Amino acid sequence: MKTSPSMETNLREAELNVLYETSRVIGQALKLDQALETILGILSSSLSMKRATVTLKDEETDCLVIRASHGLSAPERKRGIYRKDEGVTGLIFRTAKPYVVPDISKEPLFLNKTRSRQILKESITFLGVPIMLHGKPIGVLNVDRLFGDEIPYEEDIRLLSIVGTLIAQFVSLNRQVKLREEKLRKDCSISGSDDQAKLFMVGKSPTLQAVQMQIRKVAPSKASVLLLGESGTGKTLVAKIIHELSMRSRQPFVKINCASLPENLLESELFGYEKGAFTGAIKAKRGRVEEADGGTIFLDEIGELPLALQAKLLRFIQEKEFERLGGTRTLKVDVRVVAATNRDLAGAVTDGTFREDLYYRLNVFPIRVPALRERKEDIPELLGHFLERTSQEYGRKVRITNPALVKFTSYDWPGNVREMENLVERLVIMADGDEICMGILPLYVSKTDTEKDNVSLSRIEELERREILTALEEHGWNQTRTAKKLGMTLRQIGYRIRKFGFEKMAEEYKRGS
Repeated sequence: MKTSPSMETNLREAELNVLYETSRVIGQALKLDQALETILGILSSSLSMKRATVTLKDEETDCLVIRASHGLSAPERKRGIYRKDEGVTGLIFRTAKPYVVPDISKEPLFLNKTRSRQILKESITFLGVPIMLHGKPIGVLNVDRLFGDEIPYEEDIRLLSIVGTLIAQFVSLNRQVKLREEKLRKDCSISGSDDQAKLFMVGKSPTLQAVQMQIRKVAPSKASVLLLGESGTGKTLVAKIIHELSMRSRQPFVKINCASLPENLLESELFGYEKGAFTGAIKAKRGRVEEADGGTIFLDEIGELPLALQAKLLRFIQEKEFERLGGTRTLKVDVRVVAATNRDLAGAVTDGTFREDLYYRLNVFPIRVPALRERKEDIPELLGHFLERTSQEYGRKVRITNPALVKFTSYDWPGNVREMENLVERLVIMADGDEICMGILPLYVSKTDTEKDNVSLSRIEELERREILTALEEHGWNQTRTAKKLGMTLRQIGYRIRKFGFEKMAEEYKRGS
């Protein structure tokens, strides 16, 4: 079919107008859906197009979903979801080639899922082109006929392909900005711990310097690391430092606490799930291991991992492969594993509660994080750090008197660095003036060993405090499980959390999880 010169001129003017107006939408690229709707509106106003859709692949469901439309109602648009092996849209995506349906009433592949076209009453020409990015299809641009019947289909396809290329660039720009925003949020979250990380890395005690040397040696490698040590010693902080000193520092650092979730939820949290895997799974969800792809996953309280999940974790560490819950597709990721525990894993292997093969996989490079009582030379510096930070938070300048500092240094700190941080905050609040003095120190800190022996109540309280703290840590700060373990009611465990000043520790655990 040939076109007249005047028709050719009108055609080129219409095409140039579409491309010019589309290029002006670049400023809306950060609002992708709005930008796509505007582009389709331009096609409609400049040409004779009645309906159009931009369908993009959803990364979670792996289906093609309408992201923008023109000439469709909200219910019609909502129905526009296609598998990659389904209909004309699926065919265009799979083959990455344009497709023309001269008459939708005679095309069995045309599914009319949106139910926006009266197939029996209308003779409609339908066209589609793949939206390509870096040589791969990411979606499909479908329209009803752009030009009249007097114009060859090739003209529609040519213009749509150019518009599809522009749409791909909009999607790419949008994705890049989102990735940068995520990285910025990640960097901000890491920067909050920078001061503590620096403090950890400049400790003066020999025991801490030995840990620092181990961190520097293992961080650049690919080896799995197992962090051992009491609760509150800073194992999470060490894991972050290892990540930040590695080649993966620009990629995600993802933490999951193996004791904080019930067994039936832990697998789906780790490995994700497919749509319909269980009641309430209305769409697929990525797990933490997928979120950590390219980076580091930190498995805290690894000793609490149920035996059934230990086998799946072992396979993941060995093969870097896994399946989502309810899925059959084998997924592959590149993740470094850092694990931590305050339990005796070797003893758990002997008891049969922890797999021996998994233990050896995790224990490639063990690092024992020392308790605070083993590095008392670092206590004044740590106290100064927490005191300065807390004073800034409360808008007060508070210092510790020398007698109080002596008591702090001689105290064993059973809750380690975490206990110190929370106690300093409580004392800053309690201080009437600008000093933390002996008078406001807890009895278990201020009394000498002889005095503690003569104050049976404070000794009992200290024993109870340690027992409560240990149980809370072992059960991921789950008050119900902790109460059951200790034979208490929820009300009783709540009272003791307040009594011993564990509220902030509980809140921090929730935020960290």
